[in-house]
Amino acid sequence: MRPPWWVRVQDGAALTVLVASAGATQLHAADRQWDLEPGDVALVRGPEPYSVQSPDPTPEPSAVIHPGQLCTTPEGTSLHQSMARGLRTWGNAPDGPDSLIIASYEDIGEVGRLVTDLLPPCVHLPAGTVDPDLLAWLARELDGDGYAQGVVLDRLVDIVLITALRAWIGERGAALPGWVHGGGDTAVGAALDAIHDHPEHPWTVASLADRALVSRTSLAARFSAAVGMSPIAYLSRWRLTVAGDLLADETLTLATVADRVGYGSPFALSAAFKKRYGVSPREFRRRSPTVIGDTRESRAH
Repeated sequence: MRPPWWVRVQDGAALTVLVASAGATQLHAADRQWDLEPGDVALVRGPEPYSVQSPDPTPEPSAVIHPGQLCTTPEGTSLHQSMARGLRTWGNAPDGPDSLIIASYEDIGEVGRLVTDLLPPCVHLPAGTVDPDLLAWLARELDGDGYAQGVVLDRLVDIVLITALRAWIGERGAALPGWVHGGGDTAVGAALDAIHDHPEHPWTVASLADRALVSRTSLAARFSAAVGMSPIAYLSRWRLTVAGDLLADETLTLATVADRVGYGSPFALSAAFKKRYGVSPREFRRRSPTVIGDTRESRAH
């Protein structure tokens, strides 16, 4: 973008990753402002709108981004043709000095929501927090047209997001719920890893304790202290959370979903699911905003 400029984003995305590539950009979200310098990364939790702009912006938004990545003027006139600068690049000038990489996740699923619900409306990570080489790789891929580039870009964006979340979680440590990191307890962490990796396994406190190399009594006490619930209660919660994501795939039968999350029958899963979510799995599937396939849209400003 060439200053002055102001873009209002109201696409309703569940989560957005912003990487400042060049120039100076201001991010406005949740009634706060962040100044983004090259190398900075920001995470914006949706679906509330936010704005990005030059330090001395236009009096009104130059463009508005709507759901489906539709770009218009504030009056509704399409800007798709006039501001497109290639397959993934968009802006008001091909040589504009201000550049952002913006990747939006339309929906992040039930598992993703466990993490994003912990986030403030915006997370700002200064340059150097996320590996500059990783960000440079992402920028290079955006400018290229190599084989399977979309897949590579999606994975790179995922890694940038995970790295940013890891940094944010690392800064907060004990202030976050124990299930995020096990409360610093290696035995609890081992039990959590087992549950997260294999929710279909018929775990008991005893088998989780064996995995954690501690006694059953010790694990039960330490797990409850760190996570705030018993191992079996957390296992049930995790299974139903994973089930919520699997239900987005309409090719999976309810019996298949039940099997993948450790329930002996569709009936058993339905009863537990309705108790947790207030609706049956079939009703949840109909209401789910998740679309099978890739829901990410990446664009560069």
